[in-house]
Amino acid sequence: MEFNTLEIVQQNPSTSVFRLFLNRPSLHNALSIQFFSEFSKAIASLDQNPSVRVIILSGHGRHFCSGLDLSALGSLSKPSSSDAGRTRELLRRQILGTQAAISAVEQCRKPVIAAIHGACVGGGIDLVAACDIRYCTEDAFFVVKEVDLAIPADLGTLQRLPKIVGFGNAAELALTGRRFSGSEAKAIGLVSRVFSSKDAMEDGVKAIAQGIAEKSPLAVAGTKSVLLRSRDLTVDQGLDYVATWNSAMLLSDDLQEAVSAQMQKRKPVFAKL
Repeated sequence: MEFNTLEIVQQNPSTSVFRLFLNRPSLHNALSIQFFSEFSKAIASLDQNPSVRVIILSGHGRHFCSGLDLSALGSLSKPSSSDAGRTRELLRRQILGTQAAISAVEQCRKPVIAAIHGACVGGGIDLVAACDIRYCTEDAFFVVKEVDLAIPADLGTLQRLPKIVGFGNAAELALTGRRFSGSEAKAIGLVSRVFSSKDAMEDGVKAIAQGIAEKSPLAVAGTKSVLLRSRDLTVDQGLDYVATWNSAMLLSDDLQEAVSAQMQKRKPVFAKL
């Protein structure tokens, strides 16, 4: 598929790891209205492609993402009708549409890994908070910016970030709108590892993604689904959910292949999802 704000790349025909790039480098990958429409389609196409097992989300150019394009914010806030009720109803639908684009990352069966360099601001944090794993470079910096634009963050940061970094850390970052570094992001749990350079991150994240891609795609999809569902359930409810999942998926060829490979001391080979 061809996009104006994104690029999908399979860098090696033999790999099932695909790259999804934010592709507005001249604007530091600011998120336009068109981005949200294209992003949903891109994630859906990768999810439905049986050759894809892992997705790496990153940005072309000097920065991962500078946040929401201010022209997009202006167009959303422009009255669409002389009727205030209809204007607000349309605005609500537009906000829900942009939220759905970000939530598509969680709904994708394949794990999505964020590889962050340079700026990750505003909407960029909405985006990475929806990813399954996050890594960054030493020079990366982060800002929950929306409070400085006179709005509460409305694309998922205020819902997802507290589950990742804790309520107190999320509240402090969201209310102050201050800039914080890659090392602080690691300290509070937003990212799992900080790499010394963009090249080092590229190599490291590719290796991690390839390792995940070699595992059972049923088990990987199940692990992602159970983690996300259990996040919002009690322990007993989460255990009940995983029992139901495994009762449906346990009797798979993947399990037999995994056991055989362990016994034969070889790498397992799993069918596409």
